Amino acid sequence: MLTSECICTHLRRAARGVSRHYDEALAGFGINVAQFSLLRHLQRLDRPSITTLAEAMGLERSTLGRNLRVLEAEGLVALADGDDQRNRVVLLTEAGAARLRAAHPAWQQAQLKLVEQLGEGQRDELIRLLERLA
Repeated sequence: MLTSECICTHLRRAARGVSRHYDEALAGFGINVAQFSLLRHLQRLDRPSITTLAEAMGLERSTLGRNLRVLEAEGLVALADGDDQRNRVVLLTEAGAARLRAAHPAWQQAQLKLVEQLGEGQRDELIRLLERLA
């Protein structure tokens, strides 16, 4: 493997590996970790606008829009008019909530495996460092 001192290179490689770990755990549920995360955000937020959801997830609106179209086509989310004609809100459908409930134990197991690999102290330190970089 090519060695590098570039923080970005190491973060991107780690992010791909971690995403692959979660994606493999969620594969049987027809969603990937990005979609799982989006559904979880909808579960926590009360009728967020697309802009609010994008900000909460740290995504560009266009990226979020592409992900929403896929989930909407599967009936897992719905878009509705907001209080303002210019604003659309995103809703978690019952099918989306059911998919999230079904996939949660697999996500939790994937999470536990990574915590076991790192240890709780290093996990906490990693989260602290990543929040600082974000």
